[in-house]
Amino acid sequence: MENLLSFVKNNYEVYVNELADYLRIPSISTLAENKKDMQLCAKFTAEKLKKAGLNRVEIFQTEGHPIVYGEWLGAPGKPTILVYGHYDVQPVDPIDLWDIPPFEPTVKDGKIYARGATDDKGQLYVHIKSVEAYFKQKGSLPLNIKFLIEGEEEIGSKNLEPFINNHKELLKCDTVLISDTSLYAPGVPTITYGLRGLCFLEVEMTGPNRDLHSGSYGGSVANPVNVLADLISKLHDKNGKINIPGFYNDVVKLMPAERENIKKLKFSDKNYAKELGVSELTGEKGFSTLERIWARPTLDVNGIFGGFTGKGAKTIIPSSATAKVSMRLVPNQDPKKISKLVTSHIKKIAPKSVKVKVTDLHGAYPVLTPLNHKATISAKIAMEKAFGKKIVFMREGGSIPVVATFAKLLKVPSVMMGLGLNSENLHSPNEHFSLKHFQLGIISSILFIDEFSK
Repeated sequence: MENLLSFVKNNYEVYVNELADYLRIPSISTLAENKKDMQLCAKFTAEKLKKAGLNRVEIFQTEGHPIVYGEWLGAPGKPTILVYGHYDVQPVDPIDLWDIPPFEPTVKDGKIYARGATDDKGQLYVHIKSVEAYFKQKGSLPLNIKFLIEGEEEIGSKNLEPFINNHKELLKCDTVLISDTSLYAPGVPTITYGLRGLCFLEVEMTGPNRDLHSGSYGGSVANPVNVLADLISKLHDKNGKINIPGFYNDVVKLMPAERENIKKLKFSDKNYAKELGVSELTGEKGFSTLERIWARPTLDVNGIFGGFTGKGAKTIIPSSATAKVSMRLVPNQDPKKISKLVTSHIKKIAPKSVKVKVTDLHGAYPVLTPLNHKATISAKIAMEKAFGKKIVFMREGGSIPVVATFAKLLKVPSVMMGLGLNSENLHSPNEHFSLKHFQLGIISSILFIDEFSK
C-alpha cells in the first residue's frame, strides 16, 4: 500500500494538469448554447474512465444530457462499489465578479480556481485517479467498481431516476460512494450522513391585463409586486417559524446524541457571521445555527421580479410579479406533500384582486444514512488514515436527490465522503478547490477501496 500512496504523491502534478483540462470544458447544463460542450465533457469523462483501467465504458444518450457509465468486475465474490458524480456545472453569472475567466483554470495559494472545481469535477476526479493508480501499481482492484456520472445534477437530474430504474441490474452494488458534499473544516475528515430535501416552486401573481400608468391608475388597482411582497412577508412568524399549516407535521426531531455531537463541533456563530459579512445571524428560534442548517426545514425566496427593473425611472403598475421559492426539507417530509400544502396556503391568503399561479418546478427527498453500515465504517477508517485526524460526522443543508433514489431503487446506502468546503464558492464567482484536499481525497479513495474489499 505504501508504494501505491507514494505513486499518487509522485503523480500529483500530472493529476492537477488533467483536472485543469477537465475544468476547461464549459459544461453548463442549463444553457442551450453549451449543449455541444456537454457532449464533449461526457466524451472526456468516458476517455478518462477507459484510461483508468475500466474494461467497459459507455455513454448513454438521454432526452437531456448524456450519462457516462463504466465498470470493472474482475473480482468475483468481492463487494461492488458504485461511484456517483456529475460533470455538469453551474452558470458563471455574474461574470464581472470573477477574478479569472471561469473556464481558464488557475492555481493560486494551493487552490485551483474554475467553475466546477469543487462542484463536482474536482471531487469526482479523485475517484477516477484512485482507480487508475490502483491498476498501474497493482494491476487489478481488490473489489468490483462501477461509475455512474451524469450531466444534469445542476438542473434537477430529470433523466437520472428513469435511467436507474431501467438499469437496476447494471447498477447493482453493495454501496454508493459520493464525493459531492463538504468537509466540516479544512483538513478535517468528514462523512455526511444526512441531507435535506427540496421543494421548489414558482409563484406568479397577475393583476391588470397590461402595465398601467401609475399616475392614471395608481390607488385603484392592486399592484402585483406589492401584493406578492406582502404575501411573502406572511410566510414566517416573528420567531422564524414557517407559517403554513401542517408544514412541520412529519419533521423528525434531532436525537439527543445528535445535538450533543453538534455541540462538540464547537461551531462559532461569530466567525460564521464574519465570513459572510453580516452583523448578526437569524433563523428559527430555539435552535443553534448548525441545527437550523442541517436538521430544520426552511423557506426562502430565491428571486423576485416584475415590472420595470432597468436604469432610470418608469412609473408603472406592473401587470405581474413572480417569485422563485425553495423549501429545504428534513426527514420525513415529502416534497410532493409540502408542494400541495404551500400551494393551497398561498392561494388561500392571496387577495382576490390578483390571479395566482403556483408551479412546482422540482423536488428532492431528504435522506439519513446508517452510521453502522460496513461502507460507512470503511470510509471512516480510510479518511482517518489519509488525513491523520479523527473523523467528524455531520448533516448537510443541501440536497443530492439521487441519494434517495439509490436507497429507493437499488436498496443500498450511500457513503458521502465530502472533500470540498462550503467556503469554496460553489455556485458563486471564483469557485475553487483545495489541491491538498484533492490529493488527500485520492488517498482516501484508495484506502476506502482497500478497507471495503475486506
